[in-house]
Amino acid sequence: MNIDWSLLFIAVGLALVFEGVPYFLFAERMPRMLLTLAAQPAKFLRFIGLAAMILGLLIISFGRSLTF
Repeated sequence: MNIDWSLLFIAVGLALVFEGVPYFLFAERMPRMLLTLAAQPAKFLRFIGLAAMILGLLIISFGRSLTF
């Protein structure tokens, strides 16, 4: 298995960009939102994490189907 390191770095960079957008756009609201998330039960946070992973996998699968 060959690892395309440039693609890996691009993917990590893109993930960091997407993670940073809410903090940049909603800097005043983020502390309150993080406190609200911290107050949620672990089961809810796991569900949100699972949903995000499934959505990410679907997007990756869709993106790979577009390449020829």
